[in-house]
Amino acid sequence: MIRTGEQYRDGLRDGREVWIDGERVEDVTRHPAFKPIIDAKARMYDLAHEPESAPTMTYTEAGDCFSTLLRPPTEHEHWREKRRAVDLYFNDIGGVVTRVGDETVGEMWSLLDGRDVLNELDPRFGDNIDRHIARVLAEDIFHVSANTDPKGDRSKRPHDQDPDMMVHVVKETDSGIVLRGAKYETAASYADQAFLKPTVGAWTDEELSDYAVGCIVRMGARGVKHLCRAGFAGKGATDYPLASRFDEVDTLLVLDDVLIPWGDVFFYRHTKAAAFIRGTLHRYSAFPYVLRILYTADMLIGAALWNARQTGLDGLQAVREKLADLVCYREGINAHLVAAIAEAQRSPSGLLMPHQSLLYAGRVHACSNLPQMMHIARELCGGQICVTPNAAAFVRGGSAPWLEKFYSLNANWQADDRRKLLAFARDLLNSDYAGHRLTFVQFAQAPHFNHLNAVYNAFDFAGPLDFVKRAAELSDRVSDTSRG
Repeated sequence: MIRTGEQYRDGLRDGREVWIDGERVEDVTRHPAFKPIIDAKARMYDLAHEPESAPTMTYTEAGDCFSTLLRPPTEHEHWREKRRAVDLYFNDIGGVVTRVGDETVGEMWSLLDGRDVLNELDPRFGDNIDRHIARVLAEDIFHVSANTDPKGDRSKRPHDQDPDMMVHVVKETDSGIVLRGAKYETAASYADQAFLKPTVGAWTDEELSDYAVGCIVRMGARGVKHLCRAGFAGKGATDYPLASRFDEVDTLLVLDDVLIPWGDVFFYRHTKAAAFIRGTLHRYSAFPYVLRILYTADMLIGAALWNARQTGLDGLQAVREKLADLVCYREGINAHLVAAIAEAQRSPSGLLMPHQSLLYAGRVHACSNLPQMMHIARELCGGQICVTPNAAAFVRGGSAPWLEKFYSLNANWQADDRRKLLAFARDLLNSDYAGHRLTFVQFAQAPHFNHLNAVYNAFDFAGPLDFVKRAAELSDRVSDTSRG
């Protein structure tokens, strides 16, 4: 049931059409832009087979072995097991990867929660949800999520412009539906399949729409084209230790008359179903997503504190105050994650979902404060992260002895370690990769206003309203129902 890393790589050699820098990629597992991140994902699979890590990465049920990270959670301990598995994995690879499957499989569980709602609209597709959740678990599938469309002119409705600006159904057949359009999707080119869902939120008077479709798209299917942005991986590990190993290549996934079998369709044409799914999509996936930012916070703290200790400034009160700000940010994220599981709620399908208000508030805290925290870490690391020469200058020619002189601090901190820390901090805070990751965090699970809307919708306002009603001695005529 559990794949090895090599079996995962073999699954990517399915003839998929991948383009990067205008050239067709023959084998993504060997291409320099994809190989490092594919190796990182393959490592997750291999850890499930190694004696020391297998008990953390897997669980056994009815004699079969499954991935801990893909397990539909029904108990509090299941979420703690997932945290331990992610912790083991990130410490093993020495970095943070956002898209490896555990953060997107939760969207399938949200579909399961909405099964009854979807069945009210169209009972044909309910069984598909059950079957696909079981399939992802049983076959250990790298499952991602197709996110935003190109959208085009946003002042116009989709059907008032080029209809392909958003994914839509162009034809029904006996075999399934045929899709056209495009989606931006991180990790699509080295994943097995994606859950495609609509991004239209402002449905007006439509009850039926060809844009209201949710389904599974196989990444090697005929008509699926992967148009990738240029990668950061080619810059070299010595100068860019994060970008060279953990660049998650983003893809414009073009659907050129792609046939989706009826068995892979979850809902189709019903705008009510599409709106429901958009409203519940992140009730599980927000947890591992926010957990990723916790590890980013740890890297900010570690890079800043090592630099302060290198230069002997860690005893200064002003430095400690800035470090404390980073710690408060990190512990705020951790507190929301711990509390969201401690106060977890039973979902409509019987799963255990993190406490929604606490989880979504934690997401806002993690995402909205990250730019400021990165700047604090940048201040603590100092200006040398932007002026230090690359590694080659430290070992070649006439520059090497001078750099050895000026970058050696004491017996414990010689020039090589100083250079390594500054290169790490530069890649974490200042590089093209750092800017890309920051923007990704701001939009990966929808923009900030959407995060706040999720908090508003998840929070139970009855308590504060009732407290103020009694404290202010308001009459019983005052209603707590919303007029919005």
